[in-house]
Amino acid sequence: MRGWSWFAAVGMSVAAVASAQDVTGFVNQQLPGLVATYKGLHGAPELSHHEAKTSALVAGELRKAGYMVTERVGRYPDGSQAYGVVGILKNGAGPTLLIRADMDALPVTEATGLPYASKVRGTNPAGQDVGVMHACGHDIHVTTLIGVARAMAALKGQWHGTLMLVGQPSEETIDGAKAMMADRLYERFGRPDMAIALHDSAMPAGLVAVVPGPALASSTSIDVVMRGVGSHGSAPEAGKDPIVMAGEFITQVQTVVSRSVSPQQPAVVTIGDIHGGTKRNIIPEEVKMELTTRSYSEGVRQTIIKGVERTARGVAIAAGAPEDRMPVVTVLDGESTPPMINNVELSARLQKLFVAKLGAQHVIEVKPIMGSEDFGVFSMDEKIPAVIFWLGADDPAVYAENQRKGVAMPSLHSPLFSPVPEPTLRTGVTAMTDAALELLQ
Repeated sequence: MRGWSWFAAVGMSVAAVASAQDVTGFVNQQLPGLVATYKGLHGAPELSHHEAKTSALVAGELRKAGYMVTERVGRYPDGSQAYGVVGILKNGAGPTLLIRADMDALPVTEATGLPYASKVRGTNPAGQDVGVMHACGHDIHVTTLIGVARAMAALKGQWHGTLMLVGQPSEETIDGAKAMMADRLYERFGRPDMAIALHDSAMPAGLVAVVPGPALASSTSIDVVMRGVGSHGSAPEAGKDPIVMAGEFITQVQTVVSRSVSPQQPAVVTIGDIHGGTKRNIIPEEVKMELTTRSYSEGVRQTIIKGVERTARGVAIAAGAPEDRMPVVTVLDGESTPPMINNVELSARLQKLFVAKLGAQHVIEVKPIMGSEDFGVFSMDEKIPAVIFWLGADDPAVYAENQRKGVAMPSLHSPLFSPVPEPTLRTGVTAMTDAALELLQ
């Protein structure tokens, strides 16, 4: 494929190529049961920190496939135990490969109208009643992991080493991978030599894509509280209006990206939540804003954080706020995650493998995105080579028709997101199994 010429230098094992028919046949045999498992998972989603039934299903399926399984792996900062699952299959001397699937769902009310659509209700951290849906395809990820577990157990004669399968909780709140690492994941189960994962995407089923290098951005959560001096709305001179300060901050903070970060470095600052005031004729004491920032490097991340702090203080000074009413800027490390930097060499190896196994027409090029997820935590700041690749999930015919009409497909996190199960799972299980066979030689 154009733009990927360096892949030609990367070799591919004979064993992996020879196993193609075995993998295809096994996956086709398992597919009806996997589709049924997927539909069951889709109709029974569980929110982050509450993946009790989903994790029990993963643990049970891995045990049936012959893996040594440990449940409730992971500890959150408040001391509570997470629902992480680790399955280990040892098969002689060789490398250790970690494969991850995330298990949690989103507080989204499903609107697909599918016969197996979720009707589950749940309670979010704010205590609100919400719909619950696998609107990000983690049910596809879990079902794929189960299929790969079965395939690798059945094909033990074709690989050597240790396979570590991880059912990860709480990806949507980006604290699940941290919780598992805090529970001494690698000290307890061994440090992997490589780590791979897949994520479904709004592109036609049957396609995969690998992005070498930066693939997903870091996400940093920041709270900014603009503090003023309250007064009556008829006497603004008697106070210092934090709502006006917040408005100025919202405008000025965008210059952190446009004037403090190199235009060659992707960066985003988004204010997604703002609260202030109680009544139309009262100037309040404070306004709270919730921000996220995105970048691919720690240097840019720190530039943004410092810029947010500097901008908030500068606006307050310009408004004449007293020193004891300066803004409070809080970086929420527990709600932040590093970027996902795909190891270039491992990406090239998988890219060449997928072209050989799936066909070049099924392996496409895509750009990095500024979305975030926490799989990068498992790479330990890139000390462990890791790759996450994209898996098409849309009905190809519907996708083509929408393209013809100029209509966008429902995206991840949409209440209308609806992966087409059979071709998505067939490609996902096949690609991930082929990858595992290739890497465990």
